[in-house]
Amino acid sequence: MSILEQFKEDVMEAMVKDPAARHPLEVLLCYPGVHALLVYRVNHWLWNHRIKLVARAFSYIARWLTGIEIHPAAKIGRKFFIDHGMGVVIGETSEIGDNVFMYHGTTLGGLSMKKGKRHPTIGNNVVIGAGAQVLGPVKVGNNSKIGSGSVVVQSVPEYSTVIGVPGRVVFSGISADFEDSEEVFLEDPMAQAIECVLDRLPQMERDIRNLKEAIGIKTLEKETPVPPQPVPLNKKVALKKASNET
Repeated sequence: MSILEQFKEDVMEAMVKDPAARHPLEVLLCYPGVHALLVYRVNHWLWNHRIKLVARAFSYIARWLTGIEIHPAAKIGRKFFIDHGMGVVIGETSEIGDNVFMYHGTTLGGLSMKKGKRHPTIGNNVVIGAGAQVLGPVKVGNNSKIGSGSVVVQSVPEYSTVIGVPGRVVFSGISADFEDSEEVFLEDPMAQAIECVLDRLPQMERDIRNLKEAIGIKTLEKETPVPPQPVPLNKKVALKKASNET
């Protein structure tokens, strides 16, 4: 596929993925995510043809104009779309599959200063929410979703939904409604754990009560020392007079 064909496909993909898009000309003129992607397509071609300094210079200009930083060496598949775009960073060794949807503030970053593969590999049909951070040479499986604000530092299996810091898989497995569902209710694993403890509290109280009865709680209460009682004032005066007379 030529660069011009990729340009056309990228613009039309924005029309498909963004319900606010009304016309291809509007997308071409007003969408920074599309602008950054179009410049990346050229920069990647320059990088592969060893014109690396020019590619880096163009990527810097694109970052200044759009707020999106895409390294020319990154590998991005077809039908890629960045919505809103500001603050997106895609590192040098990142690999992104086809039909990936990425929101603003997303980072595909590294955790190591060493050369080599240090950025994530994103599968096909993946959605990455706003502000999500995918760090290190991890793999995000096909048809997965990364929740907004999540920090992913471990690989994610296919058909999974990840939320939290650090990212936890709250859904995993093939679902017939995965593609068609517009809303997905995600339960917090910590909230589920707390709810489980609260559910067990009544049984724990009954167990403690039975244990007390078994070991004779009444006997234990009798053996408990009784705190001293305050002496009445009249009695204190009488005791003082008696001690003086002696």
